[in-house]
Amino acid sequence: MTAPRASAPPASPSAWDRPAREAPVATHVDALQLGKALRHARKQRGMTLDAVHAAIGLAPSQLSGFETGKREARFSQLQQLAALYGVGLDELTGTAPPSRRAALELRLERAMQSSMWQQKRLPTMRIGPRTPDDVLETMLALVDELERVAEERVATPEEARRANVQLRAEMRARDNHFPEIEAEAAAMLERVGYQSGPLSQHLIAAITERLGFSVHHVGDLPHSTRSVTDLKRKRIYLSRSSRTDHDPRSVLLQALGHHVLGHAVPADYGAFLRQRIETNYFAAALLMPERTAVDFLAAAKAERQLAVEDLRDAFAVSYEAAAHRLTNLATAHLGIPLHFQKVHESGIIYKAYENDGVTFPADHTGAIEGQPVCKRWTSREVFDAADRVNPFEQYTETPAGTFWCTAMTERSAQGEFSLSIGVPFSQARWFRGRATKERSVSHCPDPSCCRTPPAELAGAWAGQAWPSARAHSHLLAALPPGAFPGVDETEVYSFLASRD
Repeated sequence: MTAPRASAPPASPSAWDRPAREAPVATHVDALQLGKALRHARKQRGMTLDAVHAAIGLAPSQLSGFETGKREARFSQLQQLAALYGVGLDELTGTAPPSRRAALELRLERAMQSSMWQQKRLPTMRIGPRTPDDVLETMLALVDELERVAEERVATPEEARRANVQLRAEMRARDNHFPEIEAEAAAMLERVGYQSGPLSQHLIAAITERLGFSVHHVGDLPHSTRSVTDLKRKRIYLSRSSRTDHDPRSVLLQALGHHVLGHAVPADYGAFLRQRIETNYFAAALLMPERTAVDFLAAAKAERQLAVEDLRDAFAVSYEAAAHRLTNLATAHLGIPLHFQKVHESGIIYKAYENDGVTFPADHTGAIEGQPVCKRWTSREVFDAADRVNPFEQYTETPAGTFWCTAMTERSAQGEFSLSIGVPFSQARWFRGRATKERSVSHCPDPSCCRTPPAELAGAWAGQAWPSARAHSHLLAALPPGAFPGVDETEVYSFLASRD
């Protein structure tokens, strides 16, 4: 079909109307969408690129560049084309695609230009006028599925919180006791001849050797890692630096735990978090073996002298490690329900566990990490204690009942943290420090307890203060991508390659 002869182009605007320098069309106009509108308008007029060239002098290659979004049209050129096609300029630069077909093409072209497409190194396809609509629809269905899977796997703060909630529910259901991991640790200890007491460095070396690994302390460990395991040569690299918040024995045993427990590369953040919990548990089960730790705790309970610091000293571990281990063993072996908290000096919960009915603050997903703890609780009151050497104990009345808690503080690179263990009032009789005179009353989650200022202060200062908040940006940002969130894989691979 021959295109109809177009009428002569409209006269060019006068120098008075024309800007001194001709600029491309405004940058807020989507070039791809504008191209679709231009091609749609030309097709509607029944004109070929050659016919447009004959009418207004624009080269076919230039017109094709406009229509594919690869070249920017100037305002005067758009005016010429709009007049030639008999459409308004606003129709060309509008936000809606001119047709369903154009919308399909536009979506697929944008998808093929996306970072996700490039990262997956997917081949692109040329979309021509003869490409069937059903092919475009099939391709877009695949794009939608890729985006859905990517959305599911991205470790957003909400996804991380949901994974934490699910894991905490499982831990509560089993009283935070993992018999299968205890059995793996017990078998390993038996093979190296462990008898009792703290796990010696000699036995840790024997465990490492028995599993076929060697340990190498280096000064250039990738900054995003605690350890790096070379599975080719069965080497475990640890930092030579003493400036770390982590017990190097525990870091090594956690690295071995991935091997012993048969972990595969985690498919999502939930799997990553589960593996981390399991390897932490495995390391604790080696450093504080179940059999000897339970005997120690049972004897202390019989004397009504249970104390986290005694478990810490008996096995030469940190207070935090001992408190965690108590949550593994106290309910399953001593019949004592309890809760644990790690709270930053700002009052924000970093870690927590409970199976004793205490009510932690939580968001709509049930997550407690990042939530502020009541100022009346032991985990907050301990920061004001004058004695920082000995534990601080307190009874706290709450809407969920009265709880006895013991807490100590430890300093790290992220600031000072309180580490507390608590039990219902009826269970306090087994613990040293139960005779404390410290008492507190918490009405949280009632805002009047500690979250709203007293009426006198509010009356004096409401509307007269404007604090500059310290943004906890890590709570808003997506977790770093990859199988191991936060780890720079290029840095790790380069590190290992340098060891050849």
